[in-house]
Amino acid sequence: MLWNILTPVLIFIGLGILAGLLLSVFSKIFAVPTDEKVEKVRAALPGLNCGVCGFSGCDNYANGIVHEGARTNRCVPGGDETAKKISEILGTDAEDVKETVAFVACGGCVPEITDDALVYEGETSCAACNLYYKGRGVCDYACLGFGDCVKQCSFDAIHIENRVAVVAAENCTGCTMCVKACPKDLIHIRDLAKTAAVTCSSHDPARVVMQKCKHGCIGCRKCEKVCPTEAITVERNLASIDYTKCINCHACVNVCPRGCINLLGQD
Repeated sequence: MLWNILTPVLIFIGLGILAGLLLSVFSKIFAVPTDEKVEKVRAALPGLNCGVCGFSGCDNYANGIVHEGARTNRCVPGGDETAKKISEILGTDAEDVKETVAFVACGGCVPEITDDALVYEGETSCAACNLYYKGRGVCDYACLGFGDCVKQCSFDAIHIENRVAVVAAENCTGCTMCVKACPKDLIHIRDLAKTAAVTCSSHDPARVVMQKCKHGCIGCRKCEKVCPTEAITVERNLASIDYTKCINCHACVNVCPRGCINLLGQD
């Protein structure tokens, strides 16, 4: 009677031992060789997989650095500290990281600057609200203010104030996660040292903009005419700044009659 009970137990134990041995053997046979240097570089990266470096994720970037000669200063969220760590691993000179920061191209707070066109009572999500007539505001290009961008930020760098997303430059790493989250494409990246920014995204004609928003760009081209380096241009009724040409003279800020070109600060 006892043997009848022990027999299946022993069989299961034997099968377990055999399975363990087989797994150990196969793990050795089919083991994928790892590159210690790649692993060290990967450990130095922040792990956001944001894609700012131009690679699909931190794993690919680490491999690109070690085996493809990718530059060590392309991890914007990691900044100079990460670039320095990677350079120490590789035994190369550290390269400075160009610091960037996000900004929101909308200044249409409600009801001081613009207004609502409808009362939205659906899911509290910008993506969901945007499905209804392009949002709840009279301006089709306005920030929806539900904070999809806030949820994606790992650095507490973006908040909703007066129903408009606002970036705290001192916390922002330029990782672009908020950029990807905005269904209106209102969030852009600028060079941290270049402080002027167009805080409007409307392509409507001037007469329409003036009816909908007190701070909307009307495409008057005054900023374009006053810029000494041709860094600011107006296309489709909206001014935009080429930060590779901008010299921080702020002439565009001073001349804008609508107050839609603003100084956003460095930190």
